[in-house]
Formats: sequence, C-alpha cells, structure tokens
Amino acid sequence: MPKQKKSDPAVSYDQFKDYEGKKYTGMKIGRSHKWHYDKGDWKETKITPDLWQISYAVTKRRAGKAPEGSGVPVGTEYHWYILAHQNVTKLNANDYTTSLTGLKFKIAHKRAQSDTWSATEPTQRKRMIKFLENVIFDLEKQQEEGAQEKKASKVVKVARGTGGRTAKVTRWAGERKAAAGRRR
Repeated sequence: MPKQKKSDPAVSYDQFKDYEGKKYTGMKIGRSHKWHYDKGDWKETKITPDLWQISYAVTKRRAGKAPEGSGVPVGTEYHWYILAHQNVTKLNANDYTTSLTGLKFKIAHKRAQSDTWSATEPTQRKRMIKFLENVIFDLEKQQEEGAQEKKASKVVKVARGTGGRTAKVTRWAGERKAAAGRRR
C-alpha cells in the first residue's frame, strides 16, 4: 500500500472551507493552537459591587512553529470578543491561582497594508450583539434542560397501591405531593 502524502499546511490553511453553508479560510474547524503568554499586565477597576473593567496586554507566542508559508501576513490585526469564566483561589495575602475558560468570537479583521477593518463599527456592534444573543439562547436552553432534569429527578417513588391504584409521589422545592392514578 503506497504511503499517503501529508497535506501542505500552508496550502490547506488558505483553501476555502465550508461551515454551515458559509465559506471561510484559515484553520480548519476542530483544530487548535497552543500559545505561551509572556509576563503581562492585568489591570482591573471596580465599577459596581459585582462588575469590574479589565485590561490585559501581553505578547503571545506560538508553542510550536507555524508551518512555513501558512497563516496571514505579518501586520494583520484582529478584533476578538471574549466571554469567559475566570476561576481564582486565594493562596496567600498576595497570590491567587487563576484559570480562564470561555469563548472567543471574531468581530473583525484588518489585513496587512490596509487601513480599514472588514466590518464597520456599527456592523461590529451588531456582530457582538448576535454573538451575545446566541450565548444567552444557549444558556437559557441549558437552564431549561437542567430544570427538566431536576424535575424528573424529583420523582422519588412510583409504587403500586392497594386496589390497583398507582400512587406517584413527587417532591418539588421542598414540597411533597401525592397524586393517585386511575385504575388501568
């Protein structure tokens, strides 16, 4: 059996791909990068008791090497919107562990040697709104599914009663209800 040729990452990166009927180029859906971040500055300002404004500036470096000829030209810029969970644990008076997990959504890009972004500011805002609406929709769906699972798990017992009746005992929000079924 002949050896299969390995695809050229530089070529495959720039090839058009299809996602839900839309064409795109770049990294294939499902692939990933690993990056190392230099020592950076994270600044946060308290706005309300539960709201903080953050800024973070650092150089990120690819963990490996980019395939020769792949990727966008030097000078290309991106505008991403990040929605994430930051989980922290206080270790001592001055130190915390921290982890950040979430979603990163491309709002726009500016090609190298271009003065304009791929989307105007109003269009960028519309893209951010659509992204947040989709996140809210997914959260509400998860909440609804969780409530249905919780309700189903609250069915404690279904037992055959006397006289051929079935008693269904449920517990919801600390309350117990009993409903008797009819004869079959």
